[in-house]
Amino acid sequence: MIRVLLADDQSLVRAGFRALLDAQPDIEVAAEAADGEEAVRGIRELRPDVVLMDIRMPALDGLAATRRVTEDPDLKDVKVVMLTTFELDEYVFEAIRSGASGFLVKDTEPDELLRAVRAVVAGDALLSPGVTRRLIGEFAARSKEPAAADALAGLTEREREVMALVGIGLSNEEIARRLVVSPLTAKTHVSRTMVKLGARDRAQLVVLAYESGLVRPGWLG
Repeated sequence: MIRVLLADDQSLVRAGFRALLDAQPDIEVAAEAADGEEAVRGIRELRPDVVLMDIRMPALDGLAATRRVTEDPDLKDVKVVMLTTFELDEYVFEAIRSGASGFLVKDTEPDELLRAVRAVVAGDALLSPGVTRRLIGEFAARSKEPAAADALAGLTEREREVMALVGIGLSNEEIARRLVVSPLTAKTHVSRTMVKLGARDRAQLVVLAYESGLVRPGWLG
């Protein structure tokens, strides 16, 4: 059972998400929160699998709340998905750097929301369905100058290649086709790369790909 915590200051939004999620046989809403402080308390107490976190909330906004969660070693297994009104909300870029596993626009289709929640738990998601590679390009363009690539020293050539393909937004299936390997092999390479780099999830792997200089803005293909 996938346990979800809903954090949004609009009760109507929370009610809509709860009705959809609780209707699924493999998902349950463990708790709700109306602001960031309440969300962090609930996360520490309940340890949900996924948090759907609104970016703009009173008391403590979603970005600050997410940082508290992702910086806490005891909460390393909690996946945070940010909720935003617009696909290219400027805060989305900061959300990914803050450790969020991705984000959803609030008007996403119900089926896409469910797929995204399940995918994030499985570790297969980069960003939610509906987010295009154009967004990844925008994120990359806003990235700081590449840091030294010493952190990648422990990767094999194939793992660097796979990381670069993750960085330009390819799914495991697309990586498999590009490298002429099975999807399972591609997934294994991605997982090993994440473990070696200490990446929480696929989204953080993308950040590392850009910040190490392995991938540069405009390398979408």
